[in-house]
Amino acid sequence: MITVENVSKSFPSTHSPVVALREVNLVVNAGSLFGIVGPKEAGKTTLARCVALRERPDRGTVRYDGMDTSRLAGRKLWGAQRQVAMMEPTLRPERTVAGNIAAPLERMGVEADRRRSRVGTLLDVIGLSRSGARLPSELSPGQQRRVAIARALATEPSVLLADDPVDGVSSEESGAVLSVLDRARSELGATVIVTSRDADIARRLCDEVALLDRGTVVESGTLLSLLGKPGSPIAEALLPRVDTPRALLSSYDRAVDVILVGFAAVGALLPEASARFDVDFTTIGGGLTRFGDTPVARFRLGVEGQRADAALAWMAERGAHLSTPMFGLRDVAA
Repeated sequence: MITVENVSKSFPSTHSPVVALREVNLVVNAGSLFGIVGPKEAGKTTLARCVALRERPDRGTVRYDGMDTSRLAGRKLWGAQRQVAMMEPTLRPERTVAGNIAAPLERMGVEADRRRSRVGTLLDVIGLSRSGARLPSELSPGQQRRVAIARALATEPSVLLADDPVDGVSSEESGAVLSVLDRARSELGATVIVTSRDADIARRLCDEVALLDRGTVVESGTLLSLLGKPGSPIAEALLPRVDTPRALLSSYDRAVDVILVGFAAVGALLPEASARFDVDFTTIGGGLTRFGDTPVARFRLGVEGQRADAALAWMAERGAHLSTPMFGLRDVAA
């Protein structure tokens, strides 16, 4: 487990120090895929470098399994840093794909047979088993980024930090890059921390997420738990929009926003509630999406029937996240 405790970091400038991080607190669970998202200059890269032990905070500390890394120096600090790899996107142009991946192992003095075995494993993980002899110039930007991830994983680190891993990569190729990060966690056992300006990467990839803005954590938690949190900016950014003309709402006894998480809820909860309580649901906004492998629906529903309140309460008991109901004009007039 990685614990970031009250971390602050500033950098000198000609006028006054630039504050990059302000009293940041985070918990990254071992084996998780953690996303740090936020706008440009939010402090994401600085936080990643502090977690990777490449920057020392001005105040606060980063703990690994309870160990206070601010007290480490010399060989002990170097040993801790070896357990945390950062993806560096630039490859050495004169070396082959296999040669780039093997470079960290060569610096460590790993024998040739073990290097070849590790490189072969990683080429398979990144889906480039037949490209080991190619040069970086022969690869697409997305393929180059996958090689950079493999190089970072070569020394079998416990933690991998990928700072903006799909920056400059086309949307068609970004999925393959994110898939490699997922395999790094699921197959190689690494804790993976990803930073990005695009919050949608968290929806596609992460279990846990933190929203950073102006060096401050706005909110954090498991992604699915944030979906039902009232006013969550992460949920609002990632869930389908539910804009509906007010005139349309007046056609129904009730209008309510509902968030359904998981296959069972998305597929069966509304039809079962309709049949059980003899109410009619009409979808008047929203849609379906996925958070990783989990289907999530956000609908604005028009509800009609005398037992509408009972139906909505029954759904809430079974995990549906319901907003404060909005009453249609028919009810207001009554």
